[in-house]
Amino acid sequence: MELVSPGIGLIFWMTLSFGLVLFLLRKFAWKPIMKALHEREANIDAAIHAADKAREEMEALKFSNEQLLREAKEERDALLRDARKVREAMLEDAKSRAKEEAERILESARAGIEFEKMAAMTDLQNQLAQLSIEIAEKILREELSDKHRQEAFISRLMKDIKIN
Repeated sequence: MELVSPGIGLIFWMTLSFGLVLFLLRKFAWKPIMKALHEREANIDAAIHAADKAREEMEALKFSNEQLLREAKEERDALLRDARKVREAMLEDAKSRAKEEAERILESARAGIEFEKMAAMTDLQNQLAQLSIEIAEKILREELSDKHRQEAFISRLMKDIKIN
């Protein structure tokens, strides 16, 4: 039961030792502990402030990156549109050149065919005239081989010719 009802001497010495420990702590330990706590609090505040600042910078960079990405996409789309236009123009130019070349070749072929046709017709006419002359010559030789036939042929020709 001594613990439940302490004596006056015990209370005195406990109070004196508590006061002495409190005095020693206040004199030597309290200031460094408080200083360390304030420094830690300041470091935590600085770290929180730096984190907030870094977060703001990251948001600004994110916005800037999004804007740059949007601009890059727009530029890419513009380049692709320009490339398509150039490609289409080149295709149209190539098609028109090919069409012109085809028409020129076709016209040249038509002229060649017409020339060959005329040459063939002229050759055919020449051969036909030559054959006609040869046939006429053979017929005339046959008919004019004898004198009596010659005279009959001449009189027949004379009857056919009308004198004006």
